[in-house]
Amino acid sequence: MEATATGSAARVARQRRAMPSGWWGMVLLIATEFTLFASLIASYFYLRFQNTPWPPAGIDDPSVTLPLVFTGMLVATCIPMFAAVRSVRAGQRWLAWAFVALALVVQATYLGLQIWLFVGDMNSFSPSATAYGSIYFALLGTHHAHVAVGLALDAWLLGALAFGLTNYRMIALRVIALYWYFVAFVAILVVLTQIYPTL
Repeated sequence: MEATATGSAARVARQRRAMPSGWWGMVLLIATEFTLFASLIASYFYLRFQNTPWPPAGIDDPSVTLPLVFTGMLVATCIPMFAAVRSVRAGQRWLAWAFVALALVVQATYLGLQIWLFVGDMNSFSPSATAYGSIYFALLGTHHAHVAVGLALDAWLLGALAFGLTNYRMIALRVIALYWYFVAFVAILVVLTQIYPTL
């Protein structure tokens, strides 16, 4: 059932008994992407235990404070995304829009700061010189790409919500929020792997 009015869309969402197809599609995507990150993290530790020292001589131990603070920023954006989902279910389209916009600003700031750290690391050591550099940049680069995809989804969602609330757009918000929960969870795993040599 497709709803076109804000109140009708919220009513349809509250009456839904099963998860929509889009939600299941995102769950399957998350499962495949989790496998990708699990493979990268497993590769990191496999290479770590095959190489001593880790990181190799000439490469400083990774910074701890900034990556943890930046990851905390990203994880905190789960709160406005969750609030946005609650707001649309209550039929409060503009409040949901504001929560997504807030999350987008923080997420974009996170990505900008992480890219700044990433470029700084690339100036210090090369991804092609050592196994450490190769897996380090592959892991971080893959995660940054996922954040960039999430930002594009947020931007699309803000545009869609500006033109009204439909059942389709409510499902899109739930699906995009689910994607961000996954990205935040993976960010924790990635940063713990990144700072592992310093711990």
